[in-house]
Amino acid sequence: MLITTLLLAAMAPAPTAAVDTTRAAFTKCLRDDMKKSLEAKVEEVEYEMALKANCSTERDAFRKAVIALGRSGGDSEKVASEDADMQIEDYLANFTDKFKDYKANNALPGE
Repeated sequence: MLITTLLLAAMAPAPTAAVDTTRAAFTKCLRDDMKKSLEAKVEEVEYEMALKANCSTERDAFRKAVIALGRSGGDSEKVASEDADMQIEDYLANFTDKFKDYKANNALPGE
């Protein structure tokens, strides 16, 4: 019984680590895409439309990791999926706002 408990405790951080890793990759991709779009003088409307299609590999990996974390915590598939989608929408909205701010100030994000 003790061994099972220890094994379960050792496995618990794995979903969290996956979320952290995939979140970092997703936001790096979004940041790189935003910088390229600013350098290319892309208009706000074009950026917003393209943003949802860009970084799809990283976005999908992040979504799967968030769902896995939610499911490991006891969430239903539906609740875990809704949480993942909400987090992705928040990142997309955040980067859209950042893009607009940088564009309005004719600036580029720092490294």
